[in-house]
Formats: sequence, structure tokens, C-alpha cells
Amino acid sequence: MTAPTVSVIMAAYNGAAWLPETLQSLAAQTFPDFEVLVVDDCSTDDTRDLIASWPDARVRLIALDANGGPVRARNRAVAEARGRYLAALDQDDLCRPDRFARQVAYLDAHPDVALLGTNVEFLRGRSIRPSGYSAHTSPALLDWLVRIGNPLAWSSVMVRTTAARALDPFTRPDILYAEDFDLYHRIRPHGRIARLDTPLLLYRQHAGGASQRYTATMEASATRVLADAYAAVFEDEAPARAALIVRHLVAGQPPAGRADLAAVGDTLTRLLAAHRAEHAPTPADWRLIKWETARRWAQVGRAGLRSGSLTLADLVATRPAHLGLGYAGPEALLWSGMIGGARRTAARRRTLAQALAAKIIRPGPSRAKT
Repeated sequence: MTAPTVSVIMAAYNGAAWLPETLQSLAAQTFPDFEVLVVDDCSTDDTRDLIASWPDARVRLIALDANGGPVRARNRAVAEARGRYLAALDQDDLCRPDRFARQVAYLDAHPDVALLGTNVEFLRGRSIRPSGYSAHTSPALLDWLVRIGNPLAWSSVMVRTTAARALDPFTRPDILYAEDFDLYHRIRPHGRIARLDTPLLLYRQHAGGASQRYTATMEASATRVLADAYAAVFEDEAPARAALIVRHLVAGQPPAGRADLAAVGDTLTRLLAAHRAEHAPTPADWRLIKWETARRWAQVGRAGLRSGSLTLADLVATRPAHLGLGYAGPEALLWSGMIGGARRTAARRRTLAQALAAKIIRPGPSRAKT
């Protein structure tokens, strides 16, 4: 058989409720030269029968004898793929009809790019909304963003098969639920990372999704990845600095106070300086890098303001000079500060009420009028 241009790699586990719609989105692709390798990881529902009987001959079932998790399942698909390009897709996500056509055209035209993602939209129920990913990117910006978070949705990614097979393994099973993030770091020596800024994927959000159920594991794995990436800049401090970035920039947790926020700013400043020295971005790319970093700084600051752990004075006192107030408008900051102030007041009232209830603070004796 003639090898297809694209091999879709998909791990499946109890996905019978989602797979029909996902496979229909593939059937609607305007670029038809692909195969779909669905690796069933010992599902207990009808997934295996559904795939085996699917009417499209391009869809092939690979049935595993033992459950090994999604990373091993995807690696098995990569081993059996025949395409020039590998298209990642989870069992519950949906492709826009022109996804493959546009990604193949880009990779054919840019041989220096090893991995290409797209922007995405979020699908919850039947409601579609924009993602929180950067609206505009460049390969130089992605080189930076991958050092402070995950800038690509796995299901949007297309990889050159030659680059994928240069890695051993393709994705690492010990980096659970951040294996894609790890891949973006490990594949960089084999080519650049780029993204099409048009949303070409619907990323489904639901309670059963791995990103919703395994948050703690994902954050621990992401911290491992960044600790390795930060070793040259921070040496022994790298794990702590990585944990700080994951906690506040990836997980969105508010800083505990001014010192915590200052540590975030110092970490970003030192990482930016090292990145600029190593990569020498063009002036246009440097402006984009600073803008996106400032946007994330603003998100950290607003999270602290809204939670009540920070005040506007904390944000002003700790801001790195090149980030300003994070390009956040004064109205947004003031509104976040007002919410945080109200929460601090409410917290103080709750503490006082609890103290009174526990008789830690006792009312003074009443004085009768004479």
C-alpha cells in the first residue's frame, strides 16, 4: 500500500461516547491522504468494537493486551505509523475541516520546522469559546513561552516523523500528563516549533478529561521538565524556581504575598536575560516576547489582587522595570484590587466572628446606667 502523508496517532480508553464525533471530524478533512491509528488501551466499554467496525478503511485498530496508559499507547502508534507527518489527536477532540491541509502545506514549505501546532477553541457541551493561548505567535516567541508554560495543545500538533523517531522514546512515560510539554523541549534540537494562529481544533473540556482529573500529577511533571530547563540559569535553585513558575503561571495560583510575587518577577527577569543572550531574537520578536511575558505577569498580579493576598502597592513595589504593570489597564487592576479588598474585609470579619464564637475574644462587662 502507498504510504499516506499523515498518520493520526490516538490513544483510546473508554472513549466510545466521544470517538464517533472525533472520527467524523477526520472524515470531513479537506486533505484526505491520512491514516488513523487508534490504540485501544484495554477499554472496558465498546471502544474496541466501535473502532474495529468503523466504516472508513483509513481507521485502524491496534488492540493492546495490557493497559499501559496513554503515553505508551501513543508511542505504539508512532512505531506503526507510515506517514511523513504524525498528527496528534485525543479521542474527545475535534478537528476543523482544513486542519490537515493547512498544517501539511506549512510543513512542506518550512523544512526547518519539526513540530507545528495550531491555535484552538474550547468546547464545553455545545458551547465554543476562545482559548487563553497567545493570539499571535512566532517560532521565536514559542522558544520563549515553552520555558514558562505549555503554549500548545497536544491535539493540535503535527510532527515530522523523522524528528519523532530521532527521540527514544517519542514521549516519556515517566512524565505523566506533561509528556507533550516535555516533548516540545526534547524535540527542539531536531527543528523549530511553530504554530498556526488560526483555531483549527476544538479542545473538549469535560469532567472526565485527564487535565481535569490529574492536575497535581501534571504540575509535578511540568516542574520536572522546567527544573531541567532552568539548571543552567539557577543551578541548585532550579527545582524551586520551576515550582514557582508552574504554581503561578501554569496553575494560576495567586501569590502568597509580596515576597512571593517578587520571586516570580526575579525568576522571569533572569530567565528573560538568559534567553535573550542565547537566542538573540529580532527586535520584532523581542517586543512580542516582552508583551507576552508582561501579559502573564499581569495575570499573576490580578490573581493576587482578586484573592486579597496582594494590594496595588505590592504590585507596584515588586514589578520588574521592563514589565511595568503587565500592560494591564488601570481599570482592570483597580477592579481586581477592589475585589481583593472586599475579600480581605470579609476574611477579617469571619476571623473576628470565629474568635467571638470560641470566646477567644470576650465582650467586656456591660455597664448599667445609674
